[in-house]
Amino acid sequence: MTAKSDVAQARAPKKSQSAAPAQTHTTDIGHRTSDIGQVILGDNLAILRALPDGCADLIYIDPPFNTGKQMERRVMKSVRSEHGKVGFHGARYERTAVASSAYNDQFDDYLAFLEPRLREAHRILAHHGTLYFHIDYREVHYCKVLLDTIFSRRCFLNEVIWAYDYGARSKSKWPTKHDNILVYVKDPAKYHFNTDEVDRLPYLAPKLVGKEKAARGKLPTDTWWHTIVPTNSREKTGYPTQKPFGILRRIVAASSRPGDLVVDFFAGSGTTGAAALALGRRFLLIDSNPEALGVMRKRFADHPVSYRDQTAGGKPPAKDLPAKPPATTVAATGTAKKPAKKPAKKARARLRTAASIPGARQLDLRDLLQEIAPPAAAQSGKEAVSRLIP
Repeated sequence: MTAKSDVAQARAPKKSQSAAPAQTHTTDIGHRTSDIGQVILGDNLAILRALPDGCADLIYIDPPFNTGKQMERRVMKSVRSEHGKVGFHGARYERTAVASSAYNDQFDDYLAFLEPRLREAHRILAHHGTLYFHIDYREVHYCKVLLDTIFSRRCFLNEVIWAYDYGARSKSKWPTKHDNILVYVKDPAKYHFNTDEVDRLPYLAPKLVGKEKAARGKLPTDTWWHTIVPTNSREKTGYPTQKPFGILRRIVAASSRPGDLVVDFFAGSGTTGAAALALGRRFLLIDSNPEALGVMRKRFADHPVSYRDQTAGGKPPAKDLPAKPPATTVAATGTAKKPAKKPAKKARARLRTAASIPGARQLDLRDLLQEIAPPAAAQSGKEAVSRLIP
């Protein structure tokens, strides 16, 4: 399976299978030059509490799996050495570590850590929204009970099994080669799910289904066979537990529309944002690990993505902020005119200014919503966040 479906891209989008009516969005993400996405370094619980109700169309999270280990990935380099092992053409090479990244994956009370964050996820999820919760076999049964309590059992949609066949194999038990992805919806009658946008797979026996079906391919089931990110892949960022782009692309394509807001508050290497960016969705990524922020800065270096440091006393350097729009526009006569300032543009300018000036007060997200939004009675959380992160 590939990360990009040529069949799906070549075919014009058909009518959505969502029970909810099609929505209009106030932003045209494909043609904007800034704020396609936002990356925030800080405590995800505090940041989630500042977001308005129903602002997220899709949430994907891949929290720490509570393995009890220090997760680390080292980047190795082979250099010629007289004392190294014999390698290519009989030459001797020695392996040296040139970089490493790590995070702690151990919690005394894992469910107590997750519960307030999942309750906030439920609150900020739109009525047509979906949550994908990525976990492994160690904790999935406990997390399923917790999510049933928060969302209710009737809102449980699927358990997706991501199966892979890569890496070492245990000889003392059946090798564990799968992850679990629990899928919950906010409202079973209104959630968005569009199979027309999902990548299709080749039939194992194409001659038995006919040429037309064989050419179109089949839809994936709830068991997804997809390799992990190979160590020598161009997709590899060097961040531990990075998830494949193909997995996230399938999730974003099926459960969101162009222009929707995709949220990942355990962002890690930023694969959720990369998939959202490729499919024309807005995204909000949150992580408390500075190494994760460094990986995402590099990954989105060529894209208009803004960065904020919400840690105690933290301020992002100006070079990490999205480029400011030009101060003037040239009319057809060639005369330079200053563009009219709108409330939303003023608020976003204040956000960038406060983030770039040392010692400036960090603006709360609610401060901006009060400036951007019309009277609260006529303004939904969805519209408010679309102006906050256009």
